[in-house]
Amino acid sequence: MDAPAPDLHVDEALAARLVAAQHPDLAGPVRLVANGWDNAMFRLGERFAIRMPRRTSAVGLALNEQRWLPLLAHRLPLPIPTPVRVGLPAPELGYDAPWSIVPWLDGVSALEFDASARALAATPLAEFVTAIGVPAPPDAPVNVYRGVPLSQRDDTVRARLTGGRVPDAERLVAVWDRALAASVWSGPKLWLHADLHPTNLLLTPTGSLAAVVDFGDVTAGDPATDLATAWLTFDPAARRVFRAEVERRRATDEATWHRARGWALVIASSIVEQAGTSSAFGRVGAYALEQVLLD
Repeated sequence: MDAPAPDLHVDEALAARLVAAQHPDLAGPVRLVANGWDNAMFRLGERFAIRMPRRTSAVGLALNEQRWLPLLAHRLPLPIPTPVRVGLPAPELGYDAPWSIVPWLDGVSALEFDASARALAATPLAEFVTAIGVPAPPDAPVNVYRGVPLSQRDDTVRARLTGGRVPDAERLVAVWDRALAASVWSGPKLWLHADLHPTNLLLTPTGSLAAVVDFGDVTAGDPATDLATAWLTFDPAARRVFRAEVERRRATDEATWHRARGWALVIASSIVEQAGTSSAFGRVGAYALEQVLLD
């Protein structure tokens, strides 16, 4: 997934040693299946997966998943990678970070589907964002990059739009200004997945939504953050379905949708700045930038 170089060494042999040492009853064949931005994923036998931070910046995110996903899972209409076992740092084995054993969730990354083929996911994803979006407790994870007022992201976004890597930057400035002009979220901080782009959605072979993964950015704040998936994931027709389904389930004003479009720009410009526009992950960002210019 065009991931940056790791600063924690992880491989199949290490993952197998960790399982054998800490959870021997689940030991089985281990196979690397993905090197994500922050975590490596290994399949463990037929029923489980191992999720291991590959960057030190992901250690806190892993702890958030271990603490909060068991509390969120019962309210959600789709499978999520709730840890079934918690792995402890094991410096004696060469790995000084927390890690998790999670269920193996069947599905195909939405990144493998053309946007038009993701339409069947619009309704279940609307159900998911409204189900997770309930008031969070005061000690919910803090994420300075997601869920916050858009004004807190202004300097960073404007720097990206003048940095030369983001296409159509002049037109995107107008999108950003409109999002900033929308009234800010004044309600309680709501639970957020906070990273609902296609790479974190698993679809069935027919394109329906099978599971939502990678809760590393889980936080609480402005629900517009999760609604950004309307532009990150869908084409205009499916976006209309998604919006209608969200509004059917939860009162959502026009200002929230303007902020959501702004959040799509925040996330997409970050992807493009880091991964370009031609790589697999970079095309997620490039597509979303095209979409925010359509509405």
